Amino acid sequence: PAYHRLRGEDPIHRSPLDCWVMTRHRDVDLVLRDRRFGKNFIGRVTRRLGDKGLAEPVYEMMSRQMLVLDPPDHTRLRGLVAKAFTARRIEAMRGRIQEIVDQLIDASAANGRMDVIQDFAFPLPVTVICDMLGIPPDEREQFIAQSHISGRLLDPVPLTRQELDFCNTQTAFLSDYFRRLFELRRRRPGDDLTTMLVQAEDAGQKLSEAELISNIILLFGAGHETTVNLIGNGLLALHRNPGELERLKRHPEMMPDAIEELLRYDSSVQMTGRSVLVDTELDGAQLRAGDSVIVLIGAANRDPAVYPDPDRLDIGRHGERVISFGGGIHRCLGAQLARLEGEIALETLLRRLPDLQLDNIERPEWRPTFALRGLKTLPARW
Repeated sequence: PAYHRLRGEDPIHRSPLDCWVMTRHRDVDLVLRDRRFGKNFIGRVTRRLGDKGLAEPVYEMMSRQMLVLDPPDHTRLRGLVAKAFTARRIEAMRGRIQEIVDQLIDASAANGRMDVIQDFAFPLPVTVICDMLGIPPDEREQFIAQSHISGRLLDPVPLTRQELDFCNTQTAFLSDYFRRLFELRRRRPGDDLTTMLVQAEDAGQKLSEAELISNIILLFGAGHETTVNLIGNGLLALHRNPGELERLKRHPEMMPDAIEELLRYDSSVQMTGRSVLVDTELDGAQLRAGDSVIVLIGAANRDPAVYPDPDRLDIGRHGERVISFGGGIHRCLGAQLARLEGEIALETLLRRLPDLQLDNIERPEWRPTFALRGLKTLPARW
């Protein structure tokens, strides 16, 4: 309802938080693709937190991640990493993803219950990204237990001192771990992304160790956070719409379109930020260079100008481009992988546990984040 009100009454809204907020699909799409808008991460952090912002280790580390960089640095870093995310390489992972999904269901099937988030949606993409990064199997349990990346880092509301201290501690742990993993892969190369990036660094492809660490941390976090939310949010949406759930059970061939609709209906990423790079006029609003812009992806995905009856879940929607993976040069590198994981996870759950029921679907426990939208727990039984 808040998205509809903003979109209808003030679609290019000047917020008291000292930023522009955009809710229409056409405006969100433009900002994500138009070169008049960029990341300008250092400028935005300084604007929000003052000169001391980048003195925080977590923000200093983030300042080297391709997610927050503009060309030419973004182009250079993304070009190196993109080689691991080609369509052929992702499709080749189908069998391994199916194996992980079946193992997770096997572990809970006899119990008659599980927490879909903790027992299924989280370990699936974490295991996949650990495979891709080449994290040794005997180190994974301890590594995963100690590595928590806060989604609050992406929120427009500043972190508390306690939250910052936690994030700084996690940054130090992850930096130390990946530094040791780089050394291991220099001695014992593998068929993994870490080896590929280490070899690129050693070959002089303008990749410093600090950049290497920052972007491996980004890939680890981005490689599981949003997919967890896709599976959890998607399963909840289906159970809140039992007609569509039964339709999908009867027609599993509809799963690819269903995944697109679930991404639209309750997007894992609800908002992202940009900075105005040059003075820009947009539908009468005067945006000045340096202004911050928040685009509400969740609102764009419910825009009736693009999606008929947008608040209705319809797994039969076809060919309507969702904006959940962003757009332009920062469009999500792992979009195809996330779709594949979501398709296999939900198809296998519905096939193997057809009588699965969710508890407390009317008042589920959501994680306290703005930019990322996902469930903290999702109890299920069968």
